[in-house]
Amino acid sequence: MTVVSFVGAGPGDKELITLKGYRRLADADIVIYAGSLVNPELLDYCKPEAEKLDSASMTLQDIIENMEKGIKANKKVVRLQTGDFSIYGSIREQVEELKKRNIEFECVPGVSAFLGAASSLGVEYTVPEIAQSVIITRIAGRTPVPEGENLQALASHHTSMVIFLSTSRIQKVVRELLAGGYKETTPAAVIYKATWADEKSVRGTLADIAKKVKEANISRTALIMVGDFLGKDYNNSKLYDAHFTHTYRKGIKDDK
Repeated sequence: MTVVSFVGAGPGDKELITLKGYRRLADADIVIYAGSLVNPELLDYCKPEAEKLDSASMTLQDIIENMEKGIKANKKVVRLQTGDFSIYGSIREQVEELKKRNIEFECVPGVSAFLGAASSLGVEYTVPEIAQSVIITRIAGRTPVPEGENLQALASHHTSMVIFLSTSRIQKVVRELLAGGYKETTPAAVIYKATWADEKSVRGTLADIAKKVKEANISRTALIMVGDFLGKDYNNSKLYDAHFTHTYRKGIKDDK
């Protein structure tokens, strides 16, 4: 019997799918893709006779029924999801339904939008002595967040932060970040459709980022990035310091 392959589509650019993900997509008989979010150019990798189903208007039941129908017909089924499905990918509910039906599955990771966004801006979330932790979160909306994970509480750690699914409420985001202890001078950026052809980004600080986002007419399909990693200050890594000794290289000793 064939298996359902969950494949991370990458952040937008059609070439940012993994090689393994590409192979699964190229070999698929049925592709159920998140049409409202996945770059449609990825479907060019499919063979002409592959059945392509847009899940944008489907319910969970619709998705699972189509998967089950394909597997019973011994067809190769790919569930093509945005970025990397391990972050806000909603695959848990699909996996649990497949388990109930004794349908085997595999997960082929992708490239998350938060990684694509950092690459587009040419930044590193973990700058030595500036930031060594990253919080990935979202603001509460119609889907609540667990107690203790509200944005103000998380902001108290002053880490690098990536905020999904919240750009339409960026003024509230800024208020909660400031209430949590970030300074108004903290660098911030918002990137719309990272790595897509129509990517757009704005940079500023918590004092002005909401205004800049409104002026750029960005309200959805965007990430908010906050933290000193976006600033001008940085420190060199010890890894490549000529005076630093590690497993693979002996450091140079200063003459005294």
